[in-house]
Amino acid sequence: MSFVSDVVSNLTGSVPEVYDLVVVGSGFAGSMTTLNFLEECKKLGKRGKVALIEAGKEGERCGASRFETWPDVGTLADSNPGGPWHTFALTKVCLAGLIGARADFSPSDNNFDSDWKHEMKRVSEGLADQEYCAKMEQEVPVTAQYLLDHGVKFNHHDEKNVLLEFNTNQHFVFPEGGGHAVINTLFDHIRKFDNVTIMWETQAERLLTQDDGVVTGVKVRKSDGRLTNVHGKKVMLACGGFEGNREMLAKYVGPRTEHLELIAPGLKYNTGFGLRMGLEVGAAVAGSMSGMHCELVDTRTNKPDAVIWGHNYGIVVNKDCKRFYDEGQRHLFATFEMIALETWRDQNQRSYFITDRTIMDRFRPGWVYDTTDKEPEQSDTIEGLAEKLGLDPKELKKTVDEYNAAINDKEFDLMKLDGKRTNGLSPDKTNWAHPIVEPPFYGYPMKAQLTFTYGGLKCDLDSRVLSTTGVPIPGLYAAGELSGLFYNEIHPPPACFGLSHSDALRVGMRHKLFEAQASEPVGRRKEDCHATKIRIIKELGKAVHHSGEG
Repeated sequence: MSFVSDVVSNLTGSVPEVYDLVVVGSGFAGSMTTLNFLEECKKLGKRGKVALIEAGKEGERCGASRFETWPDVGTLADSNPGGPWHTFALTKVCLAGLIGARADFSPSDNNFDSDWKHEMKRVSEGLADQEYCAKMEQEVPVTAQYLLDHGVKFNHHDEKNVLLEFNTNQHFVFPEGGGHAVINTLFDHIRKFDNVTIMWETQAERLLTQDDGVVTGVKVRKSDGRLTNVHGKKVMLACGGFEGNREMLAKYVGPRTEHLELIAPGLKYNTGFGLRMGLEVGAAVAGSMSGMHCELVDTRTNKPDAVIWGHNYGIVVNKDCKRFYDEGQRHLFATFEMIALETWRDQNQRSYFITDRTIMDRFRPGWVYDTTDKEPEQSDTIEGLAEKLGLDPKELKKTVDEYNAAINDKEFDLMKLDGKRTNGLSPDKTNWAHPIVEPPFYGYPMKAQLTFTYGGLKCDLDSRVLSTTGVPIPGLYAAGELSGLFYNEIHPPPACFGLSHSDALRVGMRHKLFEAQASEPVGRRKEDCHATKIRIIKELGKAVHHSGEG
């Protein structure tokens, strides 16, 4: 009898805990999924158990959701110029779906910019999933209302200087306190439940599967380096892209990615393990695997997300003082990514923004040039500015003079593509070509930094991860940046303002994905128990056989 007990004990050990839901990643997608699932289980009278796995440390700003910069409402208001700045990674234009909405909005009367999905189709050359985009349009406002109901506050801003490429009457909304405040609010609610286990400093290594391919959990590595299994009836991968993985960047994006710094420290945790785990179980990919989003930042600071936004309102030159890009070809948010990629790819990771007092007086203080914590370099002469920027004074003066001389006499109007352009330059500037003539002159040294990658796992409208044959992989879901949505080298403006974050929050609302599983008794699956019994019988047979031989 003790012989049998020993064999059974060695084979099974203690019965492992099986969670109703295992969530990998604690950003928007992960925290929203966790909280909404817990709340819906409570409404149903069920005790659904959740494991929330996070590679970062507790209290650390892990991933992208807690980072990026955006001004407090006071900074944008005329009554309080120069107010404090907050981290903001929710969406730089409020969840995309709340563009133009007022504080008392309802899901039925919000001013969602319905044009963006058509722009998604255009810039992706038809590759972006239009059904997925339509689903986003429907669900994001409801998600935003959920956040409001849980204590997230939104600030509203009417933009008077930057022409926005949105059908929102120059209005946008953003969360007070930024992404960090949103995550903190969600976690405050999550911690009220005793049926959730948060596993910090825990790295997901691979998915656990049955012989029939059903995903049954995640093998993780704890902070002590040991591996353990976290069993679950469903697994949600919400762990970002592969910005923090140099090997994957080189493999998918290509050469020179080693010269790209991360725009926020928390991105070091986005090492592509979600993508890798999905591929290991046969998942299909979506989004441009070679694509990524970059932004121009101030080279003089270590502040995260110190973006210099207003490249349109002056000129941008390389280290040889030559212009290399049409700074006015389209709206600010339609071109700021492309000029960053050009700086990284072909200008040896260095470019310089040059403008004058007329522009700075109009935009400062404000978000366009004050996201950095450094004052711009300035001088009463172009030559003096060049010296402060480490550029050749004569060459910069020559470039500025040629630019000024080539500008037509049309009226300068920031609120439209004004056609005030240069003629005869290579490249020409096709809009907002305002002469740089009023001292003092200002400049910022810039470089590109990596914000997020485009490639991810292909999902259906219910966020189920699809296999390469197009069928859902049982038990596996993905959300946020990991669900590849963007194609080619640029995405339409609302997308670059956080559609990946909007998607992350939106998918977290989909409690019906997991509702049925939560209604089942918590415990080991019947098929798991049956398989264990078979193994025990086989091992007992072997043991008895060897005992007889002895």
